[in-house]
Amino acid sequence: MSTLRTSRPALALLMGAAVAAQTLAGIPSAGAETTPVTVTVNTRAALAVASDTAVGTNHAIWDSNLGTNETADLLKAAGVKMLRYPGGSYADIYHWKTHTAPGGYVAPNTDFDTFIRGAQRTGAQPIVIANYGTGTAEEAADWVKYANVTKGYGVKYWEIGNENYGNGHYGADWEADDHTDKTPAEYARNVVKYSDAMKAVDPTVKIGAVLTSPANWPDGIVADGDQATWNDTVLSIAASKIDFVILHWYPPHTDVADVLTKTAHIPDMIYMVKQQIAKHAGARAGDIGIAMTEINSGIAYNTQPAALFAADAYAALMEQGLFTIDWWNVHNGIGTVSTVAGHTDYGDFGMLSSAGCTGDVCEPPFNTPFAPYHAISMVSAFAHPGDQFVRAATDEPLVAAHAVRRPNGDLAVLLVNRDPDSERQVKIGYAGFAPADEAPTVSSLTNGATSVTTGHGGTATTQTLPPYSVTTLVLHPAAAATGAPAAPGQPTVSGVTDRTATISWPAAAPGAAPVAKYEIHRQNGAVTEQLGETSVTSYVVHNLVPGTRYTVNVIARDTAGRVSWASAPLTFTTGSPAESSCSVRLTDTTDWGSGFVGNVEITNTGTAALDGWTLGFTWPTTWQSVSSGWSANWAQSGRSVTVTSTPDNRRLASGAATSIGFVGAYSGPNVLPTAFTLNGTVCTTR
Repeated sequence: MSTLRTSRPALALLMGAAVAAQTLAGIPSAGAETTPVTVTVNTRAALAVASDTAVGTNHAIWDSNLGTNETADLLKAAGVKMLRYPGGSYADIYHWKTHTAPGGYVAPNTDFDTFIRGAQRTGAQPIVIANYGTGTAEEAADWVKYANVTKGYGVKYWEIGNENYGNGHYGADWEADDHTDKTPAEYARNVVKYSDAMKAVDPTVKIGAVLTSPANWPDGIVADGDQATWNDTVLSIAASKIDFVILHWYPPHTDVADVLTKTAHIPDMIYMVKQQIAKHAGARAGDIGIAMTEINSGIAYNTQPAALFAADAYAALMEQGLFTIDWWNVHNGIGTVSTVAGHTDYGDFGMLSSAGCTGDVCEPPFNTPFAPYHAISMVSAFAHPGDQFVRAATDEPLVAAHAVRRPNGDLAVLLVNRDPDSERQVKIGYAGFAPADEAPTVSSLTNGATSVTTGHGGTATTQTLPPYSVTTLVLHPAAAATGAPAAPGQPTVSGVTDRTATISWPAAAPGAAPVAKYEIHRQNGAVTEQLGETSVTSYVVHNLVPGTRYTVNVIARDTAGRVSWASAPLTFTTGSPAESSCSVRLTDTTDWGSGFVGNVEITNTGTAALDGWTLGFTWPTTWQSVSSGWSANWAQSGRSVTVTSTPDNRRLASGAATSIGFVGAYSGPNVLPTAFTLNGTVCTTR
């Protein structure tokens, strides 16, 4: 059933089909390069640890092969550890007891028990979507009872509905919802009911609530009658009753080249979600996980660009600590056929061929892996459960890098060459790791390849990346690290001001010698800057920049000079001065998902009058800008915005205020600035 709906908005489907119908040449080549690309890998800049369920995909009840041994074995070979059921928007019309989905097609051999048998053969955990749209909390609780009490399947993760913001409340209505009240508040109230009912049956289950992904519709929009956005409303009501939040991501794009740049949005996207969780969950924010239960490039679905996107996106999301990333989906069906980077793309969202035909064009034999399957396989081989991601960066936008450090001391590096025409020479430098003087194990997926090749080649510091390729290296250390102290525990922060913060951490267990000191390192890309050191387990960092996001790690060093692994990362943002001669309040008054109206209120809190003023601030990202402004003179250079007074508001008496406004545009997560200067003085931000 290739025409069955996925769980994407109808508008996005039409856009994707229109773009896919074109013959796509891929990213424009930058031409042959003689200067090697510099890759930096820094093991002292630690990120998240890879989850044991990170690599996942979706099954759907229109796929009669979801439980076959052949399908399960292919998914197992790809390292898939999470399987989602019963399939996107179908979840909100599916009734598990009768195995029916009124208004949709249910294929034979797709019932819950068949799905579980396939998941068990795959070696994957199931994640199940309870029917919110046309179901009840009691129906969901009965499903938990059947799964975990009657059958003993141990299904841990349960989502409450699928993309329920698509129920018409914001204008688009692809998602079934029989509730009279379709607001986010009603959804949240029902999440609480579902959670209570399901946990009454099995207190060990984990309940997930649907959120919107930052900068993806309808994120940022406040619908008529609502007081806040979907995310703020849902979390304000349901945060105490959930264990994880659910994101879906089909990046808006204009073409193949554009979609491959969207992975740069991931750190800010997840940062914003974590900030939203922290705002509403308080002390238990750290107990609420993040799951990306649907992801797809939405273009060039079966060819190499989708593979490049998959490898880069999975690694980037795992770096941010997501416990599962689930490709949409295993089998989906042929769509609009096009040519991408010299190869036939079947417009099929599936990882594996459905062997369908359109006109005189047919897909390859059933279950033939498409390019994203191979890329996801490479991610599984690159980052094993328990591996710690570390910072990796390049000086070339067309080359992406990721790295993990393994418990046995090995280092793995994943490199993505997004140039469709030119190979890239890379020169790799390491901080905190000395590679052995031997050829590393190298795996590669090239454009049009039907499998991943693995061998030995190049060196630990020099490699050649074929055009449009994914490459992984596995490196052994030059010498086994013995006797080093263990990594310090998870750092926490307190007393954050505009200029200082107190960082504390659990002590590191000593190795062969006592711990002599701890070093606090700030991440700046793949380069670290030591902020200080101490012999105790707390340190006050000074000379910080107001309104700035910091990510730090702590490292232990013993009396013999041996160095521990880096602690888990800590991210915090400095504030503004408690007292200043000026104050600023920025308010997002109206948002439409790609832009907003911002109101800025400036107050002279000093004792002297101002006769002329200049306001300054810097956008946190490169994809934010001022489109137009009023009541002041607005100018932007790079990310820096300068605003000057007009004759009407240039004079501000002590205690006086003025309001100015602008239209802001954004094409990625809209992280608002929190630091402002007035005539060079840092203001208090209200």
